[in-house]
Amino acid sequence: MTVDYSKAVIEALKEKVKERSVNPRWSDVFSTCFDNTLETTVVQTVEDTFVITGDIPAMWLRDSSAQIKPYLVVANQDEKIKQLIKGLIDRQIKCILIDPYANAFNETENGHCYHQDNTDMNGWIWERKYEVDSLCYPIELAYLLWKKTGETGHFTKHFKQAIENILTVFETEQRHENSPYRFERLGERPEDTLTDGIGEPCGYTGMTWSGFRPSDDSCTYNYLIPANMFAVVILGYIEEILLEFFNDQTLIKQAKQLRQEIKQGIEKWGIVEHEGKKVYAYEVDGLGNYLLMDDANVPSLLSAPYLGYCSIDHEIYQNTREMILSKVNPYYYEGTTLKGIGSEHTPKDYVWPIALSIQGLTTNNQAEKEALLDRLVQTENGTNHMHEGVNVNDPSQYTREWFSWANMMFCELLLDSLKIS
Repeated sequence: MTVDYSKAVIEALKEKVKERSVNPRWSDVFSTCFDNTLETTVVQTVEDTFVITGDIPAMWLRDSSAQIKPYLVVANQDEKIKQLIKGLIDRQIKCILIDPYANAFNETENGHCYHQDNTDMNGWIWERKYEVDSLCYPIELAYLLWKKTGETGHFTKHFKQAIENILTVFETEQRHENSPYRFERLGERPEDTLTDGIGEPCGYTGMTWSGFRPSDDSCTYNYLIPANMFAVVILGYIEEILLEFFNDQTLIKQAKQLRQEIKQGIEKWGIVEHEGKKVYAYEVDGLGNYLLMDDANVPSLLSAPYLGYCSIDHEIYQNTREMILSKVNPYYYEGTTLKGIGSEHTPKDYVWPIALSIQGLTTNNQAEKEALLDRLVQTENGTNHMHEGVNVNDPSQYTREWFSWANMMFCELLLDSLKIS
């Protein structure tokens, strides 16, 4: 893959990272990971930018945003990088207009797909698992590009149409019984399908329903609290974008009301008592059931301040953080080499570098950040890459040799730790 960008700008950043890094392994891994995403996952077309997730030839709306977001740090120094990011947003908007319920797309309308699922597919769609965060990430990236660089060329009539689609889907999925969305995957693991194509029973909460988690595993209870937190944040971004560029008071009012209803739903249904303290549940159903856990994939409860939903020192967040970084969380693992949060998506005792990076991005403790960076570079097993999941007792055992999202989360943590923004 050939991508047009200033290598001098990237090399200057890498040199700055090297100079500031206490541990030389940090900059070694950073250098490989920061180059790798541009050189191996990005396809630039005449019209836009397509970003594969790594070892799968498709683009996830979530992953592609997270993979490219760290390049905002050099977007003001390199116009080509800035236009590459804008091109990705343009492609993401095109995808949302094709189908706002799909999570992953093909580069062309080639009909390739992960599995022959019972859902409303077309030739552009690689997978059609509806995940709330898939509609949040592109808005966040579009907003951050504007705020970081002043770029506004992506705020087109198509962008506004995508906002309208997002608001419609979020509103529809407040009452999932009225939704047209159905998904079944037959003959595979149960986490890859929805019961009767619809999902589990749920009551009205004001929150918006999600079929699947950001791990691409189905929800146990379909009001996924971290995803709704992210929705609250990006609905605020949508209000600001609509006011600044489109002055559409009707849509602004719609976005504001949705944001308020979802936030009230989180506060009413998503906060529960655990050992005498208030904590956020991971999922609820609006019928009294809730799940205490967290998953490595973002949005996660651990990532709430990173998403912009609350401050790091927020009391309920700190209570939640203490809970999910303990054995109360069924996906928290400790071993002889690693400890941290894994996922239902990977084997038991596998911690995800993404979760370790988020742990570092959501603490004000510099020593904790540096300890996590040290831990992360111990997981690369001679590859200078981050992996999906790593065995807590043996880093030579891992899933996915090449996982661009994890690579870039490491880069983001290191840039944050070194105060390079």
